[in-house]
Order: sequence, then C-alpha cells, then structure tokens
Amino acid sequence: MARVEIYTTPTCPYCLAAKSLLTRKGVSFEETDVSRDPQIRIAMTERAGGRRSVPQIFIDGQHIGGSDELHALEHEGKLDGLLAAA
Repeated sequence: MARVEIYTTPTCPYCLAAKSLLTRKGVSFEETDVSRDPQIRIAMTERAGGRRSVPQIFIDGQHIGGSDELHALEHEGKLDGLLAAA
C-alpha cells in the first residue's frame, strides 16, 4: 500500500471529506495539522508548489492536490492504482 500524507486543519470540511474517502477505502494516512505551526504550513506550501489551502495530499511523495483532485481521481477510477502502486 502506498504512503499517504495529508496536511489538514481541524475545521476544514474539505479535509474531512478527503479523510472520509481514504477511510472508506481502508487507506491509512499520516495527518499533519498545519493550524498551530506556521513553519509546518510553510513546508507544506513549498512541497505543494505554492498551494496554501488545505488539504494537500501526497501519495508516495507525489503531490495529488486537494480534496477535489482526490475525489476526481476516485471518480476517474485512477485512485486505487495510485494507492496500490507501492
């Protein structure tokens, strides 16, 4: 199974939707809350090519994007392949 990382904040509905999709698929993920440490948000922004919004999702180090992109991959039938690629 691929390594999934997700940068979130506690009150973000898009973060909750992305985590819910991953949980429904039985995927474990590493969650990093960026709300309390500006340095972690800066690191996330650099990794995500300048994107500051949450969630930011990485699968095996590859930047996927946010919740919309994650759900689009699922809708297109491509998410399972990415998650199993490891």
